[in-house]
Amino acid sequence: MSEQNFKIVVLCGANSPERDVSINSGKACAAALHQSFHNVELLALNENALPADLAPETDIIFPVIHGDYGEDGRVQRDLDERGFSYAGCGRAASEICIDKSRTKKILRDNSVPVCEGIAFSTDKIPSAAEIVEKLGDDVVLKPADKGSSVGLFLTCGVAELQRVLAGDLSASKTWLAETRLRGRELTVGLLGGHAMGIVEIRPKVGVYDYKNKYTSGNTEYIFPAPLDNDVACKIKAAAEKAFAACGCRDFSRADVILLANGDFYFLEINTMPGLTGTSLLPKSASCVGLSFIELAKKMIEPAIARFAEKNSRR
Repeated sequence: MSEQNFKIVVLCGANSPERDVSINSGKACAAALHQSFHNVELLALNENALPADLAPETDIIFPVIHGDYGEDGRVQRDLDERGFSYAGCGRAASEICIDKSRTKKILRDNSVPVCEGIAFSTDKIPSAAEIVEKLGDDVVLKPADKGSSVGLFLTCGVAELQRVLAGDLSASKTWLAETRLRGRELTVGLLGGHAMGIVEIRPKVGVYDYKNKYTSGNTEYIFPAPLDNDVACKIKAAAEKAFAACGCRDFSRADVILLANGDFYFLEINTMPGLTGTSLLPKSASCVGLSFIELAKKMIEPAIARFAEKNSRR
């Protein structure tokens, strides 16, 4: 199909704690796509809803909406209901992967290693003593349905955990407490279900939280990560298994902790990863020889194919 027959609409923004990051991703993604397609529009949403003037007969959607609406399956539901072809994971996979507890269960059921955890809601918060008894003194507390760097708490011991549990948990209604694993922070991008390069994330101070993630100079990235080939192959194979188990399509990113003894554990699957030129997914792609422009083109191509197939049946 000629590119003259469609327009690519890059959706970003919407209302979430990650709105500004989403707009930056959208701008970079649209600029990259402009190098391969002449008809690309950047559209920043001001609300969590699709504009009425988008047309499934002519528009192919590339959603780059981080956090609420984009990663929780709602924009995918709205796109499906209106008959759009769009890039990235569908509604079901997005609903699974935004829920860290549900993702953890699916990965465990498919023999992908995950760490111990306790899920709870703010309506029924377990005691700090109960959590520590099961998970140990060092605990990570994070929203079960937000981005990995939003609302993150690290605690040591019952007293410290109790203070956090009694404090401000307004970031989410559902939370996940996990055993804190001390090791190397890794992430691997997946394109079409195939693992690309592994990126190592080294915060200069503390952990890879929102501040270190988005403050220039706070974190060092090594890609490809210096890993034993056998370990790298095992992580990539497990990432591909996780992609399939969660029903992902087109692309995603998996976050992993590697311990000193060679054991590794998957933390989450990100269905709407950052897409600026310095984001983790482009770093992973660069390890297999893909520039950001080439990556963006490959990310939209399956949606173009779905659009062409749908039009051929009309």
